[in-house]
Amino acid sequence: MNPPLRPKLAGSLILTRPAGSSVEILMGRRSAKHAFMPDRYVFPGGRADRADAYAPLAGDLPQPVMGCMTKAMPENRARAVAVASVRETAEETGYLLAAPAEIRSRHAAWSPFRRHGVAPDLSTLRLIARAITPPGRVRRFDAWFFHADASALREERVEITDPELEDILWVPFEKTGDLPLPHVTRFVLNELDRQLKDAKAQPRHIRELARKVRIDPL
Repeated sequence: MNPPLRPKLAGSLILTRPAGSSVEILMGRRSAKHAFMPDRYVFPGGRADRADAYAPLAGDLPQPVMGCMTKAMPENRARAVAVASVRETAEETGYLLAAPAEIRSRHAAWSPFRRHGVAPDLSTLRLIARAITPPGRVRRFDAWFFHADASALREERVEITDPELEDILWVPFEKTGDLPLPHVTRFVLNELDRQLKDAKAQPRHIRELARKVRIDPL
């Protein structure tokens, strides 16, 4: 029997905007062609790349977020996974979570930011949850979910360079349950709701240990 796949570090960004007394959430449907979570609605995001560790930044992670994440990984990796969530959001949806800054790096990952004179801004991110894909799946991720309000986005929307998500839309929170969602996305939505209602609520971690699902504080 082959050993279980080692989870890849990944970041997802939950963007919300006010909608009456509730919020709308940016989501997209994964193509039916994907081996991992086909035809399911998810938040934009993806695996952390080497470029994310050397990203030009307009703003760093808030200390409470960094402090929480560095219990599990070095500071540079914590920053890289947060950057990955912002970069993947730009590539998959065209939305830039960024602020004015000079970008000297010529890496292609930062081209959409560079053209608009901005760099990824992590300063508005709030950590919502961590989820590790159980063993036995075709893909495994150590995924970290961040939240930002849409007011932190740039007004300009850039070209989508990674068409991984289809049917990108803002979904009223109360309607998210009507969509085909992965189990982990439902968990994260519940965690988002818990934190939006209680500013003191702390992020939590879902994983499988000894074939049992565990939810623990981060």
